[in-house]
Amino acid sequence: MPFVTISLLKGRPEAYVKAIADGVNAAVIDTMGFPEDDRYQVIHQCEPSCLEYQDRQAERVMMHLVMRSGRSDDAKKAFYARVVETLAHNPGIDPGNVFITITENNDIDWSFGDGIAQFCTA
Repeated sequence: MPFVTISLLKGRPEAYVKAIADGVNAAVIDTMGFPEDDRYQVIHQCEPSCLEYQDRQAERVMMHLVMRSGRSDDAKKAFYARVVETLAHNPGIDPGNVFITITENNDIDWSFGDGIAQFCTA
């Protein structure tokens, strides 16, 4: 159940945005074993000048996942590969234009509401 921030170019159709969100979510579930109902995503649509990825001018997506530590390197590698494969298929983004970063933290770093650290309650 990572918290996923996805940044993409502004003005894309709703189906395009949904394909990206669904593709990333499916990859998380398939490769890292998160439950299907754990979906926490924020999608930012940016002007081209505000989504800089080296010199790429084509379609591009940048994403940052924050999640509890413990996933293996192999699971992360599988996630990266699955995401670019999925987004290449739908909505058609070149795998070279997908940037992914993961930050890990601990149980105490999460609260899902009510000011409670749910992972740390007995």
